[in-house]
Amino acid sequence: MTAPTPRRAVLVAALAVATAATAATVSGGSAEAAAPSAPPAPRGTGRPVDNRFWYAYAHWQAGTHQGTTAVDGARPGLEIKTPVGRTEYADPHTGKKSTWEYATWTSPAHRSTVPATEAIASWNARTPAGTWIQAELRGTYGDGTNTPWYVMGRWASGDRDIRRTSVDGQTDGRSTVWTDTLAVDAPASGLRITGWRLRLTLYRKPGADRGPTVWLAGAMLSDVPDRFTVPASTPSGQAHELKVPRYSQETHAGQYPEYDNGGEAWCSPTSSQMIIEFWGRKAGATSLTWVNPKFSDPQVCHAARSTYDAAYKGCGNWPFNAAYAATYRQLAGVVTRLCSLTELETLVRAGIPAITSQSFTAQELTGAGYGTAGHLMTVIGFTAAGDVIANDPHSRDNASVRRVYKRREFENIWLRTKRTGASGKVASGSGGICYLYAPAVPSVAQIAALRAVGVL
Repeated sequence: MTAPTPRRAVLVAALAVATAATAATVSGGSAEAAAPSAPPAPRGTGRPVDNRFWYAYAHWQAGTHQGTTAVDGARPGLEIKTPVGRTEYADPHTGKKSTWEYATWTSPAHRSTVPATEAIASWNARTPAGTWIQAELRGTYGDGTNTPWYVMGRWASGDRDIRRTSVDGQTDGRSTVWTDTLAVDAPASGLRITGWRLRLTLYRKPGADRGPTVWLAGAMLSDVPDRFTVPASTPSGQAHELKVPRYSQETHAGQYPEYDNGGEAWCSPTSSQMIIEFWGRKAGATSLTWVNPKFSDPQVCHAARSTYDAAYKGCGNWPFNAAYAATYRQLAGVVTRLCSLTELETLVRAGIPAITSQSFTAQELTGAGYGTAGHLMTVIGFTAAGDVIANDPHSRDNASVRRVYKRREFENIWLRTKRTGASGKVASGSGGICYLYAPAVPSVAQIAALRAVGVL
């Protein structure tokens, strides 16, 4: 399961050293020296999606610092230098009140290449015990006015200091935040978001020596047209399949119902865990000690707890899943939209699997055997005929997770924005949402693929 009907929208990062590493390869210079000092000028791509992420040392030096500082190194980031104040936070989910000192960073303004109806933020960070971060987004409308500063997430990798949460009830009467997605209320009116700024607030316990480190932050804006069907793409004709671990969410049915009613709803963290382990990362033994030793695949339980959104009451918050993946050594993750299965094939051929969000009736996806209002799968390959090879966590056991779905059916249920549900009523579709997780330093081929689909 993913999100309720109103919300929609992940993608990878590796951006941190990615662009810089590529430039260094071309110029023979250092990665840090090659990193751009400011966001590139908007360019017309013809794609209905615009991605912009900050991740390089020069990126963190830009913007407005209030108590924060850019830190250099193998993975540049943003940290607290001198706190600018203290505040009390009353956690709405625990009732606990705590005092925190904080510092903030506000990004430069980004003018989107796409006048957009939706925006989704992503971030990658390290939050040791006693720290957390808040990500806010402020959009600029086409008429020059601004949205409020919308909270896109209050996040920590653990759940002992604060409960990880989205914030409900945010609207200015023209746009609204639905869990993790900022959406224009009436797209048919022509209103669009044409630019934005991101604000990060880093919190730590008063007097602490260190706070959180943010490695990557940014957003994806999109203006995907309303459509029940999408144009068919042409398969590459080349079979390719990645060896991605297989995990079933159904084997965890009834386990830890405090996290989104247990495994039946864990498609998002289960998919995330598959790709995390594909990249050779695993949860440490100490992080799994809380899991009942009788349960198989305890790392899936850990992923569910680590992505749980206390306001949404689910594990399907898209940026929270990307942020969880990035807690593993030298992994990066972001949320984005892709425009076709051709783009997804480009990534898979470069060795990058992707997590896709789709909704469908049982009759719309041959071989699935179920219908869903929202579900995440891991796309791991394509047959020579172009059909989709997916690790579908909605399977009875790990051995039956690998599925082959018809290309045309899969493409339509993933990329459409409108659909007719089992009840006969019109509902929304994800419009091509996906999570991308990859190494913080991708290969040359992976950088080329990420560029080809508009991520870099």
